[in-house]
Amino acid sequence: MNTIGAIKSRIKYLCFKNDITINKLADISGIAPSSLKNIMYGKSCNPKIITIKMLCDGLGITLAQFFDSPEFNNLEQELK
Repeated sequence: MNTIGAIKSRIKYLCFKNDITINKLADISGIAPSSLKNIMYGKSCNPKIITIKMLCDGLGITLAQFFDSPEFNNLEQELK
């Protein structure tokens, strides 16, 4: 799994855990649903950290909590 795959996986998990849709997450985070869908469907391959921070704020978690997961802990180095 690459970094963008880990981000998408984490967002999906957090939506599942909180029993919310992608649209609801966008709404409570104050970002456009299209922006979040672009991340989820691969049109945006480099989401800004501020966007991820806004998602975290909407979920009531910290950036550290977002990134503290197996998806990120097991990433291979991007540069080879």
